[in-house]
Amino acid sequence: MISLISDNLLIIVIAVLIGLIVGWWILRRPAGTPERTAGQDPLATLPHEGHSLADEDVAAVADIAGEFLGVNVHSELPGASGPPDNLQMLKGVGTKMAARFNENGICRFDQLASLTPAQAAALDARMDPFQGRIERDRLVEQAGYLARGDVQGFQATFGNLGGEA
Repeated sequence: MISLISDNLLIIVIAVLIGLIVGWWILRRPAGTPERTAGQDPLATLPHEGHSLADEDVAAVADIAGEFLGVNVHSELPGASGPPDNLQMLKGVGTKMAARFNENGICRFDQLASLTPAQAAALDARMDPFQGRIERDRLVEQAGYLARGDVQGFQATFGNLGGEA
């Protein structure tokens, strides 16, 4: 028994440290943070690096654990596949919000339309002054109409297009 423990001591120590850090992270949930629901992507709820020292630690542990377990711990947004669209055609999106989308790698309707709820929430968390607008203005749904080229459906649901066509 002792030889088994001594042969695997490094793995045991790493597992205990990861367990302690994950336990601390789960129990330290800040007030006002919604609890994760079933079916939600747990990777999208990982904190963004740089917001606080604790968040940087958790993100670093997630990176190391991901490499150790051989899984991708970062939920990535869909990439652009073509020229950028005029995001200001979406109701509620002006120049500053469109610029914020671009800073976060979103420049096409199809990118926005293909976001999963978890990805949309992760993107929303990075939209600083515009947090909550993706869901409130139904931007993923709006982008879906325009990504399909269904301008009539868009106008029937949301009214005239915003911005310049």
